[in-house]
Amino acid sequence: MIKKRIFEIIEKAENDDIPSSIFDYSIITLICLNIIAVIISSYNELQLKYHIILHNFEIASVLIFTIEYFFRLWTAPFKYPNSRVPYILFIFSFFGLIDLFAILPFYLPFVNIDLRFIRIFRLFRLFRILKITRYNNAIDVIGRVLKKEKEKLFMTVFVTGLLILFSASLLFIIENPQQPEKFPNIIDTFWWSIATLTTADYGDVGTVTMLGKILTGVIAILGLGLVALPSGIICSGLVEDWNNEKSKKNICPHCGKEI
Repeated sequence: MIKKRIFEIIEKAENDDIPSSIFDYSIITLICLNIIAVIISSYNELQLKYHIILHNFEIASVLIFTIEYFFRLWTAPFKYPNSRVPYILFIFSFFGLIDLFAILPFYLPFVNIDLRFIRIFRLFRLFRILKITRYNNAIDVIGRVLKKEKEKLFMTVFVTGLLILFSASLLFIIENPQQPEKFPNIIDTFWWSIATLTTADYGDVGTVTMLGKILTGVIAILGLGLVALPSGIICSGLVEDWNNEKSKKNICPHCGKEI
C-alpha cells in the first residue's frame, strides 16, 4: 500500500530501510542548511549580496517542507491508529505545530515575523537516526561512563546548543530594531545567549525591551539546571559503575554466592 509505505519512509522504518534513511538524512541536511541561511540573512551585507540565492533557496525549502507536512498529515492514521481524529492529533502535536509554523509565514505575507528560526526545533528528528553502540568494558571507568551515558550527554549538549541558537535568534528579532549596534546579527547575539545561559553575565551586552528582559530571565533560569545537568549525569554514572564493580567483586563467578 503506497500510503503505508510513505508513512514508513517519513516516520523511520527498520534500520536497514535505505529510502527511510535517505529521507531522514536529506531532511536533516535541509534543516541545517536552512539554519545557516537564517544566520547568513541576519548579516545585512550578506543578505544584500546573496538575496536572490537566499530567496530561491527559501522557496525550494518551503516547497519541500510543505510536501513533507502534507505527507505526514495524510499518513496520520498510521501514526495514531487508535484515534478517531488522527489528523487533528497530528496538527496539534509538537512536531505538527513546529512543521506548520516553519512554513506558514511564507504563505501569509501579512505575518511580519520571521519564524524560520523555529525550524531549529525540527532537528529533534535527528535522534531517530542515532544508533546505539555497544558497551565496551575494555576502557577505564571514565570512558565506560561517558560511553554508557553518551545519549544523555549528547541530548543535553544538543538541547543546550538548540537553546543558545533559538534564544539568540529570538533576541536578535526583538532587540535588533532597538540596539542594532549591540545585536547586529545572530552570530554576535550568541555571546549574550551563552553569557545568560551560563549565568555569567558580564554586563557588556544588555536588553532594553520588555520582551528582551523577560527572555533574559527565562534563559537564565533554564541555564541554572541545564548547564549543570551533564555533571549530574556523569556523577550518577560513576556511582552506578562503582556499585556494579563492587557487586561483581563480592559475588563468586562460579557459584554465584557472596564471597
